[in-house]
Amino acid sequence: METLKKFGIDLSKSHLLPVALTHTSYANEHNCVSYERLEFLGDAVLELVSSDYIYKSKRLTEGEMSKKRSLYVCENALFEYSKELNLASYIKVGNSVRYPNKTVVADVFEAVIGVIYLELGLNTVTKFFDELIVPYIERNVDFLNDYKSSLQELVQTNKKSVEYVLVKEGGPGHKKYFIVNAVIDGIVYGTGKGSSKKDAEQHAAKEAINKCVGD
Repeated sequence: METLKKFGIDLSKSHLLPVALTHTSYANEHNCVSYERLEFLGDAVLELVSSDYIYKSKRLTEGEMSKKRSLYVCENALFEYSKELNLASYIKVGNSVRYPNKTVVADVFEAVIGVIYLELGLNTVTKFFDELIVPYIERNVDFLNDYKSSLQELVQTNKKSVEYVLVKEGGPGHKKYFIVNAVIDGIVYGTGKGSSKKDAEQHAAKEAINKCVGD
C-alpha cells in the first residue's frame, strides 16, 4: 500500500497485509484467509491506543472518556480515516460483492492496524494514530451526528413533516453517487450528495436544518 508510506510505514514485504485486504467473499471463492482475525486484533489495539491518548486529558471523567473514544473509533470515523489511505481501492472482494461498503472498509482499516502492530510494533501504531487520527480529535469532528433525527425532531416541534426524495443517481458501479432533496411540507429545504442514499439524506438534512434555523 503506497498510501501508507506517507506516514512512514512500509509494509511492502509483509505477508499479512494481503490477508488484511481480503474480504470473506473473496476468501471463500479462492480458498484463502480473510481479514477477520486481523480485524479482531486491530480493533483491540486501536481501542488501547485511543484510550491511552484520551486518558492523558486530565479534565475528562470516565464516562466522558468512554464517549469520546467511541466517537473516534466508530464505523463512520474509521471509514473517514480510510479515505486518506484510499483503502477501498485495495480491498479484494468476491464476484458476489460489487464494491466494499462502509462497514467492510472500516473493518479492513482495523485489520491494517493489526498488521502494523504485528509487523512494526505498538509505537508505530501510536505514531500512525497521532498523525492520522489525532487531527480529527483536535478539530472535534463529530462522526456520530445524526442530522436526519435532528431534523425530524425540529419539524415535529413545528407540526410539519419531512420526506427525502431521490433526485438523481449516477456514476459507475464502483463510484456511484446519489442526490437527495429534503422536502418539508412540499418545499425543498436542503439538497445533499453522497456515495449512498443514506449519506445524501444526511447531507440534505444538515442543509435543511441550517435553513430552518436561519428562517
